Amino acid sequence: MLKTRIIALLCLGLGIFLGVYVYQSEQTGSSTFKLGLDLSGGSYLVYKADVSKVDEGEINISMDSLRDVIERRINAFGVSEPNVQTETHTIGIEGNEERLIVELPGVTDLQEAVEMIGQTPLLEFKIEASKDQLDLLQEELKMTLSAEDVSDDGKIDLDVNKIIALQNQRYVDTELTGKYLEKAQLQFSQAGQPGGALQSSPIISLSFDKKGAELFEEITTQNVGKSLAIYLDGVLLSAPQINTPISGGQAIIEGSFTLDEAKIMVGRLNSGALPIPIELISTSTIGPSLGQNALNAGVRAGIIGFIFVAIFLILWYRLPGLVAAVALSVYTAAMMWMFKFIPVTLTAAGIAGFIISIGIAVDANILIFERMKEEMKKGVRVFDAVEIGFKRAWSSIRDSNISSIISAFFLFWFGTALIKGFALTFGLGILISMLTAVTFTRLVLLSFSSKEKKLGRTMRFLYKSGFNK
Repeated sequence: MLKTRIIALLCLGLGIFLGVYVYQSEQTGSSTFKLGLDLSGGSYLVYKADVSKVDEGEINISMDSLRDVIERRINAFGVSEPNVQTETHTIGIEGNEERLIVELPGVTDLQEAVEMIGQTPLLEFKIEASKDQLDLLQEELKMTLSAEDVSDDGKIDLDVNKIIALQNQRYVDTELTGKYLEKAQLQFSQAGQPGGALQSSPIISLSFDKKGAELFEEITTQNVGKSLAIYLDGVLLSAPQINTPISGGQAIIEGSFTLDEAKIMVGRLNSGALPIPIELISTSTIGPSLGQNALNAGVRAGIIGFIFVAIFLILWYRLPGLVAAVALSVYTAAMMWMFKFIPVTLTAAGIAGFIISIGIAVDANILIFERMKEEMKKGVRVFDAVEIGFKRAWSSIRDSNISSIISAFFLFWFGTALIKGFALTFGLGILISMLTAVTFTRLVLLSFSSKEKKLGRTMRFLYKSGFNK
């Protein structure tokens, strides 16, 4: 009996310790709960990935690569704890649709979020066309100008975009693109100013991989004396002349960049090109105040629900009910600590799963108490009634909880991001509730139980259920 009471006190002390830790860590900010987008506010973007040109066996690899590229792109903007996930969305008998889910906590400007994700910098290196090619382009440009319509007032209706495109064709494509870029770095060049002063201007240094370095050396070797044009997103940035072959795979982009523009450009270049095309199909934004309201409502619902459950247990089951209420407090402290330790990203659905798991924990205690009551009606002493009650209730508790855990597993495995939050907290709650209901409650009740068959009036009252005296 002494050993049982010591273990029960240790379990109670552990629960108190975890509760104090959770409270203090929240107050000091040393370890706060990780909140999902619906509770913290931010942007939620859903993209459809075009995998029509990807072999079926390569789809998962391509989607993983897409997720990695998007994560790097977001991290370059300094977003705190972004969440990027891939999921296969079933759309009926026609097949499945691969989707990319992007959660950006704290980013409430939807346009900013879309630009952050969707802008894919296209880096191209073009070489100056030969004389014959330039002559052909010049003729085509003349024909375009002569074919333009003249309006009634004598003005020529120019197709400006087409003319610009023809002018840009003075440079022809090469195999070298941003696909072979290994790293981009921000550097500064010293430019002379009137009066002898020097002014630093930002430039972007490019380093190519092995294949890119070979292509760059080949291009510069075969085109000495020509201009090498560097285009980014179709815009000509610079066209330096090739004086000598360049080996080593290093290039410089010079342009009229501001420092901020150069930093953004470096981040985009380093993020890489997307391995497969994506299309934005859904967006939503949650303001921080709305998220805080949802969090407050969830916490309030949990506290009120816990209080009413505890009152019911104590009024109906008396001493065992009080023990069950304490066990629920230990269970809640353990769950809160688990959320911080893993850590679990808490969402509104996750809080709902946690609250439901409290009900399941109560259900386990009720099964045990009802079995105890049946044994005590037979005249079994309290100590033995506790042991027998737990043994007989265990099979029902085990089977129902295992079925719930299986459901939570499949919800987590096949569900969307929203469902996964619910399934994770629900599954963890069931596991922890089994420990608190079967272990902690049993130890405490055995500590209070008497090995005498005949109980005093007070003990009989404490172990009766309902409103019977």
